Amino acid sequence: MPAPFTIDDGIPSLTECNVPARTWLSNNINRHHPRLSGLATSTFVFNPSGRLLVLQRASDDSSPNLWEAPGGAVDEGDATVLEAAARELREESGLVVSRFRRCFPGVDVFPNRDRSRFFARLAFLVDVESCLVVRLDAREHQAFAWASEEDVRCQTLDGHPLPITGREMRRLLLEAFRLRRELETSS
Repeated sequence: MPAPFTIDDGIPSLTECNVPARTWLSNNINRHHPRLSGLATSTFVFNPSGRLLVLQRASDDSSPNLWEAPGGAVDEGDATVLEAAARELREESGLVVSRFRRCFPGVDVFPNRDRSRFFARLAFLVDVESCLVVRLDAREHQAFAWASEEDVRCQTLDGHPLPITGREMRRLLLEAFRLRRELETSS
């Protein structure tokens, strides 16, 4: 069954992610980390006003009350890494990916809580069918916001704190704005 989304042509990094997780891992394990156990994805979505979707983690989950981009683990049942990213976005926000625009440069490698396993996070800039209605999974996230680049940089939103899950997530959020500008100037 064909994927319900399109992939920007001529972007090798996207093509390399349109494979099962096992294939991606076998092709990349030594390049990024010799002990990679699995993959995670983050998706970055802009609304028509140029603001970026961020989700606030549930108060009873890990990293409680902190903000991040939608994303999660690539599961065994996901046909490709891109399909996993689209699934995670849909599950966490109700938004449906229509187009994968870019794969962020580099790979974020991070450990689980006890540092016994390591995961690679792949990040994607996507377009969605509509961003008018965001539906959260309350088990994972308690709020959402559309943040400007300045909001992310200062970690505040409308005068309220916007604490981000970590340095790497903040870097990825800011990278999303850079990639979006790059796409706008090239079209």
